[in-house]
Amino acid sequence: MAGRKAAAPDPARSLALLWGSHTKPGRSGLTVRAIVDAAIALADSSGLEALSMRTVAERLKVGTMSLYTHVPGKGELTDLMFDQAYGDLYASSEPADQPGGWRGALEFIARRNWDVLTAHPWIHEVPTMRTALGPNITRKYEIELRPLDGLGLTDVEMDSALSLVLTHVQGTARAGAEQLRTQRESGLSDEEWWRQISPTLTTVMTGSYFPLAGRVGTAVGEQFQSALDPAHALNFGLARILDGIALLVDERR
Repeated sequence: MAGRKAAAPDPARSLALLWGSHTKPGRSGLTVRAIVDAAIALADSSGLEALSMRTVAERLKVGTMSLYTHVPGKGELTDLMFDQAYGDLYASSEPADQPGGWRGALEFIARRNWDVLTAHPWIHEVPTMRTALGPNITRKYEIELRPLDGLGLTDVEMDSALSLVLTHVQGTARAGAEQLRTQRESGLSDEEWWRQISPTLTTVMTGSYFPLAGRVGTAVGEQFQSALDPAHALNFGLARILDGIALLVDERR
């Protein structure tokens, strides 16, 4: 029987936690920050499915009820984790400080977001359309918009250009996470898996029914030893996206 879905977080409670203090300890000595850090470490190693108030309490070596005095439930905890994961995204330098103008800034933004998503693949499991906006996510949005300000784009175009870059990063990072998960669960690298199925594939695909698919697929496999190279996909797509944004910026100027 499928497990029940976790209760949706209460937006009001999530916002109060997100914008409140995370360092004040309770009677047990716990802080919200310590709970969130433990939850992130657990999700990093085992995925969001393994996360529960009980498993976080076990990691902290405290009773489960001790957590509820700080965080109401898994939904609110996930909101806190999502915000905290982006807390150090631009701790040392901002995109607008990078060489290469707005294009260099967007490349920097893409790679920093890629680093976060590959370090915390559980983020892909978090519904983001109605995630409570915490201070780190709000700061992230503010900082990432700055390189696009003053280029002649409308506010909506600025948001759309940034979203286009981030959506591409998220998609390629998600594909990379799925690739790694499949390799881990199967115990086979992509190259080993293809070598295993190649004899059967060659038999069933005899003839010239798909000459183009066969030629291109073979070229990709020989190049990457896989059907997908996430880093190549990131770089290729990002360059094409930035080329398109450059055309829009030129039009507005």
